[in-house]
Amino acid sequence: MNSKSQKNNQAAVTQPNLSHLDSDGDITMVDVSGKTASTREARAQGQVRFPSAVYKQIKAADGMTKKGSITQTAHIAGIMAAKRTHDLIPLCHPLPLDKIGLTFEYDDALNSIIVSGTVKVTHKTGVEMEALTAVSIACLTIYDMTKAISHDIVIDNVRLVTKTGGKSDYSHA
Repeated sequence: MNSKSQKNNQAAVTQPNLSHLDSDGDITMVDVSGKTASTREARAQGQVRFPSAVYKQIKAADGMTKKGSITQTAHIAGIMAAKRTHDLIPLCHPLPLDKIGLTFEYDDALNSIIVSGTVKVTHKTGVEMEALTAVSIACLTIYDMTKAISHDIVIDNVRLVTKTGGKSDYSHA
């Protein structure tokens, strides 16, 4: 068996039906040329958990540090990241995003800042990666803004919450 046949056989056996692999198992950018543009929206969420004393210090200061406002800086970073997702994730399509929104909520029970991001587009492909990227970078920015206080900070539970438009909708139960 030649290496191409081995590769084809291995791809057929070990690869699930992944959109970024062609029939030979090679990496490819999904061809969306035949799709119809529709309104698509995705919402992602993540959290930044702090040691209790650090959380109380951040909340008491209303998120202000020597570097500035934690949430305002993270908000801008998340928007910038969503717009650059195609530069960060190799097989993502560049998209003309219609909406990028982020919210930040203090969660006293978890000593956390909960970050939620919503991204919307009218296009041929979805915006799940843009929403996840916005939330991830916003969480990383919060970490960066607070690491001088403590390195015992955990970014946790970054996930897609909902997706609408396109072939199918999704909602995290």
